[in-house]
Amino acid sequence: MNKPEILAPAGDLEKLKFALAYGADAVYAAGSSFGLRAYAGNLDEEEMRLGVGYAHKLNRKIYITVNIFAHEPDFISLRPYLKHLSDLKVDGIIVSDPGVLKLAQEEAPELTVHLSTQANCTNSSSANFWFAQGVKRVVLARELSLEEIKILRQRAQGQLEIFIHGAMCMSYSGRCLLSNYLTGRDGNRGECTHPCRWGYALVEEKRPGQYFPLEEDARGSYIFNSHDLCLLPHLPLLKKLALHSFKIEGRMKSVYYVASTVKAYREAVDVLWEQGEEEFRRHLPFWLKEMDKVSHRDYSTGFLFAKPGADAHNIETSNYIREYSFVGKVLEEDSDLLNTPAGVWIEQRNNFRVGEELEVLSPQEEPWTFQVTALWNETGEEVEVARHSQQKLRIVSPRKLRPFSILRRENR
Repeated sequence: MNKPEILAPAGDLEKLKFALAYGADAVYAAGSSFGLRAYAGNLDEEEMRLGVGYAHKLNRKIYITVNIFAHEPDFISLRPYLKHLSDLKVDGIIVSDPGVLKLAQEEAPELTVHLSTQANCTNSSSANFWFAQGVKRVVLARELSLEEIKILRQRAQGQLEIFIHGAMCMSYSGRCLLSNYLTGRDGNRGECTHPCRWGYALVEEKRPGQYFPLEEDARGSYIFNSHDLCLLPHLPLLKKLALHSFKIEGRMKSVYYVASTVKAYREAVDVLWEQGEEEFRRHLPFWLKEMDKVSHRDYSTGFLFAKPGADAHNIETSNYIREYSFVGKVLEEDSDLLNTPAGVWIEQRNNFRVGEELEVLSPQEEPWTFQVTALWNETGEEVEVARHSQQKLRIVSPRKLRPFSILRRENR
């Protein structure tokens, strides 16, 4: 049985490189327009060209999201954009709108088309309809159980992809009007402000200005606040379905999130497919612990075993669980800064200081720790605290710090 593709988010060029360094088979990203994550950073024209070249140099794939629900004015600039994607030789586009699909087939018929989860495909008849229209892969709606996916896989006549990890939307496969209604920013056009994460209280019609908490929480109740999805423990069940791609959500998440999540799922899939379930179970506690070190909300299995109930929503707080902080990354080997006699150059992401113990996460190694004994800035001055955002610093460690390594600190 072939391994499924591990498909990782690439909200910008940096995340694209880290996703591939940590083992993703493919990444999905967006250009400056027509994707559903307008605030993810995304790729401008030059970054798109560089990203495609970088992925292809590593023999990996890159898919571009064109999954807005298009309005009439969008089609003016969509035509040249689709042709541009074809010229770049991206490995596929992800669409949700039938009109965009039709336009892609007219303007750039050589483009491979995947159907976005926003299209809400929940049955094999729908999947086969889309395959008949020329879609190569269907990203299934997130509201499907294991049994439904099993039946769908038996009957569907093309590639299937599912989400296995990441934030869950409180609306049906993300088709939500709440952001548009409350802020004027349309989630279906890539501008969601996530009002489902805001705090809410009850107001009675004849008592304006009086707010009644729905739960005993001084800040309000988070009645739409769904848990994050994590199907890592259930990969043996998913293996039996012979799905083509496992997708990780998170184009707006950090480089640290992308690296940690991709690494855990890469190792889990490799062990399960190559060494079997017993070995997978032996390593599972370690991978789950790694997932707990990433900023997240409480984990759930989504719809995999049953429709989520009240326990799948956190009505007490919308805050993330943060056991570790991402404090820096090791710069790539080709950086001009690396021409120094000792140490390695890093880029700061959160404050840390000499004397603290840091943990190293890297693509090819198990995590290890060391104590920071000294830091130098770009002028060679020794410093005690790394406090400036994205400051370049030289650091010495007892073991080699490899490019793309992440430095993290436990929050005590």
